[in-house]
Amino acid sequence: MPRPVTLFTGQWADLPFETICEKAKSFGYDGLELACWGDHFEVDKALEDDSYVRGRWDTLNKYELQCFAISNHLVGQAVCDRIDERHESILPPRIWGDGSEDGVRTRAAEEMQNTARAAAKFGVHVVPGFTGSPIWHMVYSFPPNPPDFLEKGLSLFAEMWTPILNVFSENDVKFALEVHPTEIAFDIYSAQNALDALNGHAAFGFNYDPSHFGYQGVDYVGFIRKFADRIFHVHMKDVGWARGGQEAGVFGGHADFGDHRRFWDFRSVGRGNIDFESIIRALNDIGYSGPLSIEWEDPGMDREHGATESCAYTRKIDFPASNIAFDAAFAEYKTAVVGSESPRATAVPTQKTMELTDERRIRFHFNGWGAGRRRRARDRHRHVGLCVYGQSPQPRYAEYRPYDVPTASHTEAGGHCWPQ
Repeated sequence: MPRPVTLFTGQWADLPFETICEKAKSFGYDGLELACWGDHFEVDKALEDDSYVRGRWDTLNKYELQCFAISNHLVGQAVCDRIDERHESILPPRIWGDGSEDGVRTRAAEEMQNTARAAAKFGVHVVPGFTGSPIWHMVYSFPPNPPDFLEKGLSLFAEMWTPILNVFSENDVKFALEVHPTEIAFDIYSAQNALDALNGHAAFGFNYDPSHFGYQGVDYVGFIRKFADRIFHVHMKDVGWARGGQEAGVFGGHADFGDHRRFWDFRSVGRGNIDFESIIRALNDIGYSGPLSIEWEDPGMDREHGATESCAYTRKIDFPASNIAFDAAFAEYKTAVVGSESPRATAVPTQKTMELTDERRIRFHFNGWGAGRRRRARDRHRHVGLCVYGQSPQPRYAEYRPYDVPTASHTEAGGHCWPQ
């Protein structure tokens, strides 16, 4: 079964809920990842009014859309951040209050606990989001950071988020941190630090988004494999970066997104530098079967055009993992001929040595159908030796099928095996 392709509504929060449902269906999506801002999903209303939850599902069902996650990045950001005037623009007035740091953090933490309860009531089990960070401003160590800055920062993070995560666990919901600059985790190293600070809390994992790794030079495929059991949700988001130097580097130079002088910028899915095929293969390897949620951003493209093409691209690039080895059909035959009882009998060996009845040894190379075809074409044009210890290479005069494994009796009768 292909994974469902969903649209994250965070960048569409200017549109009413039903409008984005209608558009997402017309773009070709299977469902939505609902943002907890705008009017797409309101945590307080979901907890206060059962009809609100039913109404959201009625609208989703009307457009034959699914929902696997609700996301609360903006409020989550305020849980651990150093609060300043910027946060007022992203927080609901009831969370901002008087703007005092302790008050904002406390109300944001309560709202994240309520988000877990609202998600459970809505029937979804993953909440992607942000955590904020009390130490992001110290990412570049000058003036030199004090030796204990990281320990103190991670301790505050754990103090603020452990009670929130406990509520997530009580409601059978996972919190999926989108690893991202300005968060407590922004690459593989810091993600491990965050996980360790929480003592591996079972409710804490990651919303995988390769775009924030690519321009930093982080191994975004390696992240999947390292945190295989903590990938709770996936964002399909692309980014492009320049091959040469630019006026504004990795830090952006305070240039706005879309400025051609930037080293990097977000791109419609499939138009940037991210290797999505390697990502899909890694997700298959770890058994991820959840949605591929497109977080669409491209400052140079119409968003409706971009959302439509990104959906089509994601469907095209996704593919299911195989449940058998590609050469499994040959396994029984090879085992019978070569006599291997190895657990690797179903894999294609790169070299087999078998001993004949007269104790002469013949070494075989066989690497699958492609190699067989190449050798057959090559052997039409040159002599190929039979590698028998103690004998000189002999020219090939007999015809054979190069993907058949010759038996000892066949060889002794004058047949030929693969050349070295």
